Amino acid sequence: MKEYDIYIVPTPIGNLDDITQRAIKILKEVDIIACEDKRITQKLLNHYKIDTKCISYHKFNEKQRIEFFVKILNENKKIALVSDAGTPLICDPGSIMVQELRDKGFKITALPGANALITFLSQIPREDEQFKFIGFMPKTQVQIEKIIIENQNVDLVFYESPNRIIKTLEIIQTKLPNARIAIGRELTKLFEEIIIDEINSIINHFEKTSPKGEFVCLIYRNKNIKNNLDIDKKINILKNKNFKAKEIATILSEFYDFNKNEIYKRVLKQ
Repeated sequence: MKEYDIYIVPTPIGNLDDITQRAIKILKEVDIIACEDKRITQKLLNHYKIDTKCISYHKFNEKQRIEFFVKILNENKKIALVSDAGTPLICDPGSIMVQELRDKGFKITALPGANALITFLSQIPREDEQFKFIGFMPKTQVQIEKIIIENQNVDLVFYESPNRIIKTLEIIQTKLPNARIAIGRELTKLFEEIIIDEINSIINHFEKTSPKGEFVCLIYRNKNIKNNLDIDKKINILKNKNFKAKEIATILSEFYDFNKNEIYKRVLKQ
């Protein structure tokens, strides 16, 4: 088996059984485990009787740790990078480490494993495979509104914390009052919950309970927006071919069952 200097190792997002045999083997064999919170990682290590030394590596000390990692690697030692839960670099620290050490010529590989995003998407219905993942939703109302308005034509997926979920949904509701939402909470744990409903019903649900756990959320695309974008695209194609407004309205209404008068008005507005 080819050897590497750094191993990116996913850890369970809730259920401790969700770790691969290869991940356990790597965590036992490396010389150092770089982790976000040693207390959290130690619980996993104790569960699998792994006694490898841990060193903290998080967003506040990423750059300072690089020199130490280089020293370790130059001694022909191996490092595993883990996050508190899930896959490192996916909304977790690690990008600086990977960039710096790769630039210095060290060999890096990643193991497949647990990830909240994929775990969530694999159990909810979607129209197709396309989606946009933005990580954690920003905190200000202006930023949230901008993101949801600009991404109405795609299934938009984001993470959110339990103390912000209701507020974020309420902001989304002001701009998308009829939005359909899917939410995953406590994934892989005893009280895992998947809800797919209109946004108003979901807000009411969580107002009656005390939201706990990390949330993965999906705003289903606005199909009307997609249709409008399709119409605009077809209009632009015909305009570039020098068709007049009435001709464009006639063509699109005949071939795509669009309303002729609405298309005509739309052409004139462009």
